[in-house]
Amino acid sequence: MPYYITYGEFQKHMKDYYLRTGNRMQFPEMSDYLYKKGLLLETSPESPASSELFGSMTDDEFNRVVDSMVLTLNPSQTLNFKVAETDIFPTARDAFIIRHPRYTRPSTHTHNYFEINYVAQGTCTFVFEKTNRVLSEGELCIIAPSSEHDLVIDDDSTVFCIMLRKSTFDTTFFSLMSRKDLLSYFFRTILQDDSHANYLLFFAENNTWLKTIVRNAMGESYKNDVYSNTCCISWINLLFSNLLRNYSKTLQFYNYQMGSDFSLVLQYIQHNYQTLTLSSLAEMFHYSEPHLCTLIKQNTGHNFTELIKRLRMADAVDYLTNTNQKISEIAEQIGYNSADHFSRVFRGTYHMSPQEYRKVHAGEKEDFRPFT
Repeated sequence: MPYYITYGEFQKHMKDYYLRTGNRMQFPEMSDYLYKKGLLLETSPESPASSELFGSMTDDEFNRVVDSMVLTLNPSQTLNFKVAETDIFPTARDAFIIRHPRYTRPSTHTHNYFEINYVAQGTCTFVFEKTNRVLSEGELCIIAPSSEHDLVIDDDSTVFCIMLRKSTFDTTFFSLMSRKDLLSYFFRTILQDDSHANYLLFFAENNTWLKTIVRNAMGESYKNDVYSNTCCISWINLLFSNLLRNYSKTLQFYNYQMGSDFSLVLQYIQHNYQTLTLSSLAEMFHYSEPHLCTLIKQNTGHNFTELIKRLRMADAVDYLTNTNQKISEIAEQIGYNSADHFSRVFRGTYHMSPQEYRKVHAGEKEDFRPFT
């Protein structure tokens, strides 16, 4: 039988227990504690109805809105190391969003869905595969399924946790990860490999727009009309688009199998491919050339030379399709010393000259996918 309590009341009891005893509880443990104390409700209180958007609110104003939202608890629920979608998601919901409880007892766990943690205010401790790091305001972390992790908040900081079904990510957001951008490709491949522990970390220095998106997605996740699930997913779609558009240069990733942040290398290739050589890249990141070749092949599926060519051809297609620049100007911008060399490589890739390609695709915006 489900029981009910507001966010504000639940968090008040979590904090009071910690301050009184010096000990912490996990969410299911506190649910049991409140049930045994007779502090849960058998009928759900009315959540304040609201059709407004929350972007213009201050942090304190929105926290008061969240405090009035109703939590549905199931006392005596087992505290599991492996959490399944069925333990978390309401029926017929693709996403579920909470304000992460404060003062919880650390307990690493895994689950079979995606988790997105966004630090809206203050800081928190992010525990990942037995290592700790502090996440600060504006940072957003996307945790791949099967990754051992936890989040601990020791004060009144605010962290929102977006839980997203893996099937929903695969079907709804996959197209966003299919761009020609190298980081979009890596975003897709690293998160779809659920055999290893991985996360992606973004830093949004000006986070007003992200706050707006997350707040409104959370508001939709607590509504019960026929449109709320679709609206919630639409807000999350905006979240991913915003991250890739504005914050891809801040991206870091963790690949437990590699144990290093290879995204910095990928970013450097993306932004310097026009003049980059394997030796200069190896010197920049202190790799041997053979080891660097292996890492590039493992993470992109292509060797260094092929990767550079694909990035150049991807930009060439954009210039040919969307600008009136001369062929010689395009060649120079993408790193070729002469228009003739560029034309030979382009013909070998597309079986037509750049001029012919421009005529055939005039006015089109081709969905070029160099890593398909």
